[in-house]
Amino acid sequence: MYIGKSYNIFEFLTWTKAKIYTLLFLGFIPVCLYHIFGVKWVAIPWSVIAMLGTATAFILAFKNNLSYNRSLEAQEVWTTILSNSRSWGLVSQDYIENNEASKTLIYNHLAWITALRYSMRTYQSWETTDKKHNINYRKHFKIPEQQTTLEEELAEYVKPEMLENILKARNTATYIMSLQSKTLKSLYEKQEITVAHFIDMEKSIKEFYNLQGKSEHIKHSPFPRQYNIINNLLIQSFSFLLPYGLLADFNKLNDSVDGFMKGNMIWLIIPFSCLISWLYASIAQVGENTENPFEGGANDVPISQISFQVEAELREMLGEASIKDLSIHQNNIIL
Repeated sequence: MYIGKSYNIFEFLTWTKAKIYTLLFLGFIPVCLYHIFGVKWVAIPWSVIAMLGTATAFILAFKNNLSYNRSLEAQEVWTTILSNSRSWGLVSQDYIENNEASKTLIYNHLAWITALRYSMRTYQSWETTDKKHNINYRKHFKIPEQQTTLEEELAEYVKPEMLENILKARNTATYIMSLQSKTLKSLYEKQEITVAHFIDMEKSIKEFYNLQGKSEHIKHSPFPRQYNIINNLLIQSFSFLLPYGLLADFNKLNDSVDGFMKGNMIWLIIPFSCLISWLYASIAQVGENTENPFEGGANDVPISQISFQVEAELREMLGEASIKDLSIHQNNIIL
């Protein structure tokens, strides 16, 4: 998540520079054909461009709205995880007099949220982290889950004999939560927790499972590919045809100017067509990098930061100091 006031224009231009170069080239070709080689028939009516631009704007707005909704849903899920985790830390201490048992329940929960955030960072084929513009931009920040392994992180919370089985599990977060439930059952059988408290905490586990499922649904369900291909086709078609639709109009401007620019107004098509197409393409690129809110991009939901915050607050409840630095942000980016 970017926490600055705004990206600066230089950052944004750098992030989209590949598209700028392509659009400048696409604008140069029709101008050369029309102005230098005299191929006048390449000019197309502006009405065609207007219709195509309108259709592109509609589908672009639709796609970006869906992308934002996915990101917003992901933010809501992890905000709920944060709130419920605070409640879990509270009841783990208030319901159980055995301090060691309380600590086990809290540490198991920290292990669960750690396993969940690591699973959210796994690469999916439809994500955009492997695209060149995102690879280049990642020099501004580091993804915490790529700095340490899951095994190293979980070793802080669970016993070595349990860690091996957890790492072998198909879904580590699910397995850890099942261990949490078994721990609760054991406490109930030992009469260290009342039936009312046992039921209440089991309901909390069910809620955590629901939140995990919602998070996994967003992670493993890509934005509908049918809308994605239509969006790309429209933007590419519009960007390619736009300079051809401007040829006749810019050529007419030569009649109203004098001096150096007379006869050369048509060359202005290159920067203006690039600017217009760049705006469309940039909006599309922003939407593309918003639709996968856990992939490890600069605009992602800060699940690592939320996890670190949960750990800091729950450790504080236990009277321990957090080993995670919550103040860290890299170039106004928190993950």
